[in-house]
Amino acid sequence: MTRRLIVWWNGARVGQLALNEYGEPEFTYTEDWLATSNARPVSVSLPLQPEPFDQRSTLPFFEGLLPEASQRTAIAQALGISERNEFRLLEEIGGEVAGAIEVWPGGIEPASEGTPDRSRILSDNKLVTLIDRLPTRPMLAGGEDGLRLSLAGAQSKLPVVYRDGEIALPAPGQPTTHILKPEIARFEGIAENEAFCMRLARAIGLDVADVQYRSVGDKRLLLIERYDRLTGEDGKTIRLHQEDFCQALGFTSARKYASDGGPVFRDCFVLVRRVTTRPGAEALKLLDAALFNAIIGNADAHAKNFSLLYLPDRTQLAPLYDLLSTIAYPDLSQRFAMKIGRRRMLEEIYPTDLDKFAKNIKIRAPFVRRRMGEIAEAIIEQSGSVVSTLELPPARHTLMNNICNTVAGRARSLLERLGA
Repeated sequence: MTRRLIVWWNGARVGQLALNEYGEPEFTYTEDWLATSNARPVSVSLPLQPEPFDQRSTLPFFEGLLPEASQRTAIAQALGISERNEFRLLEEIGGEVAGAIEVWPGGIEPASEGTPDRSRILSDNKLVTLIDRLPTRPMLAGGEDGLRLSLAGAQSKLPVVYRDGEIALPAPGQPTTHILKPEIARFEGIAENEAFCMRLARAIGLDVADVQYRSVGDKRLLLIERYDRLTGEDGKTIRLHQEDFCQALGFTSARKYASDGGPVFRDCFVLVRRVTTRPGAEALKLLDAALFNAIIGNADAHAKNFSLLYLPDRTQLAPLYDLLSTIAYPDLSQRFAMKIGRRRMLEEIYPTDLDKFAKNIKIRAPFVRRRMGEIAEAIIEQSGSVVSTLELPPARHTLMNNICNTVAGRARSLLERLGA
């Protein structure tokens, strides 16, 4: 018998993921979905068609729903399956994922929209215990009855429900509202770092996911509002569809870095102009994101850290996420995941390099130069006040000030090279 998983989109059967005679995953849209007047593809890389997609076309989107690196390895070990068996991993944890779809085994239907909220509130003690479990049980795989949770990325995180100031675990099949990201022990101050960079981006006018910084017991964590979830006036949470740039462009997570043959900025700008409803405006938002990441020193801004958000009336660049000054950590690469012009480090960037970058992404060079200067000036102006909004424990102030000074110092150095 053919093994299959059913792909659902807000209660509708979209298609099925099945293993062919060679054990390779293939995706096929259902006839009913193709006949729907407002049918949309689950991915730019999987356009609507009656024919099945082979493994090469299928994997980038569906594999891209899964955690990566050590997180995937730990999940596979907890479940007793191979980390390279994407089909089995989705079978076990592919219920609540990024975007609007759900992946369920055949014969099982997802929870209906009217299902009561049976989320379980986590006390501070229970939250600390849960965080301690995540290194060996990422996404709580195999450890909570009925929970099937998955998010892409190599960092520890967990989808949760957040209402009325309390964090809760979802009931099986229930949409989550936030992402909980504990700090990483080997990178001192990473929670403060990301909270600062996210708040800084918002303070200078970029579209960014909302983030809260919290301390619970001896743990520090971020609570990030999911931009792919919408809570209506009746309190019900609705899933919105999204996909990252690797999924849309047909690259698996193993090729998310340009140095591994993955997308470069030119590819990303072409995608945004081809797919979004307001291509000019969304391209400028992507430009701002690229320049901001370069200035703060986020060398890990690869193609999976940018996404498309599919709203009912438009397609746009998703709010920014995973903004972090990675250059604060010597163990991490200091070289940009995607080059600015031909440069991989901010210290190498001069006006002529911005001109090359502008040519690659088809935006006028004088505008790119001016915009980078404006962002640098805004970072310098806003960085100090942003720190005060984080409400850090006293013991974390010195660390946070060092991060703030590093980011502001990079902006000043850049302005000198630009002659601003």
